[in-house]
Amino acid sequence: MKKILFVASECTPFFKSGGLADVIGSLPQYLNETGDCEVRVILPLYQDLKSEYKEQLKEEMIFQTHVGWRFQYTRILSLKWNGIIYYFVDNMQYFSRDTLYGYDDDGERFVFFSNAVIEFIYRGDYKPDVLHGHDWQAGAAVAFCNIKQPVAGMRTVFTIHNIKYQGMLMYDAFDNLFNLERVHFAGFEWRGMLNLMKAGIFHADKITTVSPSYAEEIKSPYYGEGLEDLLNMRARDLTGIVNGINVKDYNALTDKNIAVNFKSSILKKRENKTILQETFDLPNSAHIPMYAIITRMVEQKGLHLVMCIMEEFIQNEVQLFIMGNGEVEFENYFNYLQEKYPDKVRFYRGFDEQVSRQIYAASDFFIMPSLFEPCGLSQLIALQYRSIPIVRETGGLKDTVIPFNEVSMEGTGLSFANYNAHELLDRLYASLLIYHDENKYKALIKNITKVNHSWDASARQYLDIY
Repeated sequence: MKKILFVASECTPFFKSGGLADVIGSLPQYLNETGDCEVRVILPLYQDLKSEYKEQLKEEMIFQTHVGWRFQYTRILSLKWNGIIYYFVDNMQYFSRDTLYGYDDDGERFVFFSNAVIEFIYRGDYKPDVLHGHDWQAGAAVAFCNIKQPVAGMRTVFTIHNIKYQGMLMYDAFDNLFNLERVHFAGFEWRGMLNLMKAGIFHADKITTVSPSYAEEIKSPYYGEGLEDLLNMRARDLTGIVNGINVKDYNALTDKNIAVNFKSSILKKRENKTILQETFDLPNSAHIPMYAIITRMVEQKGLHLVMCIMEEFIQNEVQLFIMGNGEVEFENYFNYLQEKYPDKVRFYRGFDEQVSRQIYAASDFFIMPSLFEPCGLSQLIALQYRSIPIVRETGGLKDTVIPFNEVSMEGTGLSFANYNAHELLDRLYASLLIYHDENKYKALIKNITKVNHSWDASARQYLDIY
């Protein structure tokens, strides 16, 4: 049985800023259930770990991690949760902060984390066969593993979750932080700086990303964020594996967060809509189609397209429920919509897990017109709650949403190809026609109930790579 160590910067239920945490929180369980490998996870110990988990932490070892000319205190703790062993790297200077990321020394923080991971493997009894690093925060861990070889023959896998974020450091950080001979400089250098995403791609034995379409896209200049040439050089080692979700957790039939559980019953689903309408003081009608947006409010998510056309579309008999926060431009726009159309629009600023489940369960359509989307989890969750996704054909959205054919009645959602606001508007109008055509709507919902986006098939692909 192969021993796999996941190296990541966040993981549910401990720490979460985005979809990476959901992947690290669910994929190891599916991999372990195959019986072919044992996955453990190592994470930074941030200060906001809930007390219910803190109380279960067990100290494994204490040592000093070499970071440039300094030695940094490092404590490794462990916790077994849901059958998975998690390790936590404790250092208050680097991780006792209000948020996970967003600091000037983020690069240094995760160089330290990566060094601490390698030291832990070298010093401890646990000797993994494969180190599997996730995104730029683990890029240096992959590189250090291959350079320093803490275990003879240990191999590395590096997964790109979003190539836009790369972990940049100043040029002189190599000498100040890395404790490596200059012969290794080229594996980190990029355009006069150091790039931890590049380091992971350069040094990994195998590279994966989170959907087949995204694997192709990032080899082009438009999506590659400057690393497309390196990815083309490593193309034989690059595989796209679509993300799954925990279908036991996101299950409309058993979810305790929603008011009325259902599987395929349209009537029961619409009861959730009327309850949400009552809760948020919207006109109460199960027959008004409700559209939902749950997202980080950044340019990547296609919100400029929404801004171009939503005021026209909202003139129809529809309702729109938005949840999220982020850039002021988008928050202000959705506040404006809510104030101008108080009988049609609700904007929930921020994020609440329970309310998000209620929105998925209540909404008839889920809007996700991303500029780019490595995989996307929101459309997969929407499908679980029979909210029909309306997406742009990019990355994982293209791989997971099949366009509905109104003649053959096949497909699981609506999609458009170009990053164009009027193509989005066209699909919104098409969704209205489908909603009011009982045969088409029922056929589409029936198709969605047959979809399986669990980790089962993807876990087998990871096993093949290991």
